[in-house]
Amino acid sequence: MEAVLGQVAELPALFAVSRSAQVRDWEPPTLDRALDWARYFQHLHDRFRGRPRLRDALERRLRRGGTDSPLSFRHLGGCSELLGLALLENRALQPAACRRLLQRFLQGQAGPDPGRLVLLARRKAASRLLESCALSPTEPGPRVCVEARLLLCRLREDGREAGPALCWLGPVLEQLSQPRAFAVVAEALLQGDGDSPAGGQGGGAEAGSVADPLLSWLLEDPHRFSACCLLLPGTLLASLADRYARLSRRYLDLLAEWGSQLLYDSLRGRWVKSRPDEAKLCWEELRERFGCLCQGSVQLREQTQAALKLLKARDGDFQIRGLSVWTDLLLELEKDLRKKQSPNV
Repeated sequence: MEAVLGQVAELPALFAVSRSAQVRDWEPPTLDRALDWARYFQHLHDRFRGRPRLRDALERRLRRGGTDSPLSFRHLGGCSELLGLALLENRALQPAACRRLLQRFLQGQAGPDPGRLVLLARRKAASRLLESCALSPTEPGPRVCVEARLLLCRLREDGREAGPALCWLGPVLEQLSQPRAFAVVAEALLQGDGDSPAGGQGGGAEAGSVADPLLSWLLEDPHRFSACCLLLPGTLLASLADRYARLSRRYLDLLAEWGSQLLYDSLRGRWVKSRPDEAKLCWEELRERFGCLCQGSVQLREQTQAALKLLKARDGDFQIRGLSVWTDLLLELEKDLRKKQSPNV
């Protein structure tokens, strides 16, 4: 018991260091050791809280720490979270150690039923990372991934129902800039399993219900969805279309609308925007978007090709280039597919 009391006597010093500039030298392994000690103290709390004499002995030893705010036995129960909060508020903590701290909290170290202190620590961990990480224009960085994960957690906490979620979801997302909001929603949709666009393997009722409010927010406003499809890269949109049938249909309809705004310039021998101030995509961008869709699953590729063939038929079913944008797109995409299937040809 004396050895345990000696270990507990070191806890005030651990908290003092966590608030000092000394953490500037902490590497992730050092942080792990500190958190492991904190979990050990929590174990002591659970072990001795039903034994009054031993609990009192531990508390007396804690109060001898000589700090301005003496610790008590109850502080042992939330030791990991108290230590984490102190570190997160210490700007001397280096990014590598801060990331490791965030990982420990997001891994659910506090168990399946975290209390308010644990939730506060996790939210502060996320907030710290959000402040320190930049948003990548081409792929989701840690900031977007964490925001998406928190968004999914909140949706699941609300019972996975679209109605109640939309009451707060829209105002929260609209506080963000459009690029960031769209990136967060896209990442949340990718973190949750989707439904197959052609009726294949789905993500189940839970995944679908969590995605429903996100899809509704994204699709209910045509201007918002159009802006999203302009700002997000084609590869990301193709991944979403591969998972969510609602989104794939709307995305194909939108691409059809944008393609209809192109005209063929016979002098230049290329498709150009009919009205540069209104047309959304140029020929190269439109081809890239359809190309990404054709690189997805077999179901998505077949859906995309079927949509293009229908547009081509409605446009006169021409076989000669320069008469229909859909004919030219189909010819280009089929050529690309042949090259991939026979790279040496």
